Amino acid sequence: MQVKKQLLSLKPYQPGKPIEEVKKEFNLTKVVKLASNENPYGCSQKAKQAILDELDQLAIYPDGYSALLRTKVANHLGVNEDELIFGNGSDEVVQIICRALLSSETNTVMATPTFPQYKHNAIIEGTEIREVPLVDGDHDLDAMLNQIDENTTVIWVCTPNNPTGTYVKKQALLEFLDKVPKHVLVVVDEAYYEYVAAEDYPETVPLLKDYSNVMILRTFSKAYGLAALRIGYGIGNADLIRKIEPAREPFNTSRVAQAAAIAALDDLDFISNCKEKNKKGLQQFYKFCEEQGLDYYPSEGNFILIDFKRDSDEVFGALLKKGYIVRSGNALGFPTHLRITVGSEEQNAEIIEILKEFVLN
Repeated sequence: MQVKKQLLSLKPYQPGKPIEEVKKEFNLTKVVKLASNENPYGCSQKAKQAILDELDQLAIYPDGYSALLRTKVANHLGVNEDELIFGNGSDEVVQIICRALLSSETNTVMATPTFPQYKHNAIIEGTEIREVPLVDGDHDLDAMLNQIDENTTVIWVCTPNNPTGTYVKKQALLEFLDKVPKHVLVVVDEAYYEYVAAEDYPETVPLLKDYSNVMILRTFSKAYGLAALRIGYGIGNADLIRKIEPAREPFNTSRVAQAAAIAALDDLDFISNCKEKNKKGLQQFYKFCEEQGLDYYPSEGNFILIDFKRDSDEVFGALLKKGYIVRSGNALGFPTHLRITVGSEEQNAEIIEILKEFVLN
């Protein structure tokens, strides 16, 4: 059987090592995973109760249109219900956009390094990929503009960017959007939106009134702590949403995920608390880096990218043996860096002590 030739050179997405695998490999009883930017504080108790309440309905298909969640999110954001599309994580919304807008006759523009699923899905669709290197960890928006031509259909802006944690400032984004041709969709991926503390970070939802070629991606996987349930969404022009909806799989979000997401939006105090703890956790890492003379990117996400000035797999492996799973920069385009998820105060302190020993040796 013949598959698409472009698939032959692709590798499946490689998540962080599973906890149980690390326990078995190194004969450990305690393993802490700080690799996938999950919320160390879990999810809201209201979301947990909603999950339990839904267990008697598992034999029934979910609402493919996500009507109740759609209404909840629309009210939360102040948008119309027809300006939303839901996915099995925001990853699936990326896939839907690529299926709907990319082909062998088009090209797509993105930063590098950035979230890898933009490129992965673009390769599957056979489109030309135009990558623009980051500058000091930031998107080079002017260079990205220079890559646009009449065949460009999608341009990706990940902010805060994964893996650097850097963000596109409000004025820079507005100037960029003013210059992007209307035939190009600008996808602003805000998976870490709830963690952002920067005062000049743009509020993008109101921009949809002026820019019909913008789509915003958000997720319940990060700050809301519902990564296992896989639910995210896109916000954009109603006409565009209507046109790309056929690329969405039926029943793509589960009853349990929809119920948990609805309940999570009723507990914004939980999100505020997690955001505050994350800010304090980042300060723990900043202090460590400054004391040890290590370069890092100030982050608006729940992770930090640190340069250890040596092969990242070496540091990754040393941490793994101690029971700490992080993300090696070799897989992220930063071969001397580690990306470390901000954990609880205790987890951060523990891994920092281990890293101090490693840096000094």
